[in-house]
Amino acid sequence: MSLIETKNLTAFYGDFQALFGVDLVLNPGETIAVIGANGAGKSTLMRSISGVLRNDPAAVLHRGQAIGALASPDVMARGIALVPEGRRLFPSLTVEENLLVGRHGRKVDGPWSLETVYDLFPILKERRRNPSTALSGGQQQMVAIGRALMSNPEVLLCDELSLGLAPVVIKDIYAAFPRIRETGAAIVIVEQDIAQALKVADRVYCIMEGRVTLEGRPGDLDRADIHAAYFGAEPHELA
Repeated sequence: MSLIETKNLTAFYGDFQALFGVDLVLNPGETIAVIGANGAGKSTLMRSISGVLRNDPAAVLHRGQAIGALASPDVMARGIALVPEGRRLFPSLTVEENLLVGRHGRKVDGPWSLETVYDLFPILKERRRNPSTALSGGQQQMVAIGRALMSNPEVLLCDELSLGLAPVVIKDIYAAFPRIRETGAAIVIVEQDIAQALKVADRVYCIMEGRVTLEGRPGDLDRADIHAAYFGAEPHELA
């Protein structure tokens, strides 16, 4: 049985339709990357899976059970944690207090605690008493990931991890993902950087204008076809 599945998922912001019949499958222990240009619908997909956007109940399944209409706290309680675009830390809280927020609503035994998060991101232990606003963008992203891990999720949704960060910082953040995968968590990474997505994912979905335009394993996908699915150009136009 798949861990997460979307079936003919549509999503709206008022009268504006952002997703058109998106079908996606995440299997246990798997990492998938969702790539696409700005405005393609990637973040809307993450918000729909995590309950930030409510949908038809059967449009999102968790272990075969319909969760599309659940609110985000109920989705998180099932073990699905979101690292949101823009990090969304609490500016009035310290680093450690932001991490502890992740434990609320899902108190289960698992590999992640303050100690193990600090082991994953040692700089956070050094800065644990600092306000989150005093951190660099990369350090704030580490806090956002650590906060999600504190709920000991079986599904980790990571929305635009590398947005606005320097390449060396992105490298440090992605270096943590093998450790996260070792715990058995399945991961969905939303990424604009095609090369980065291909490095970390077992499978890749490309979304353009709210529709899946390509899906497959990185080693099986032709680069020209990926670019065509990403930008909407015919492969021969990219030569």
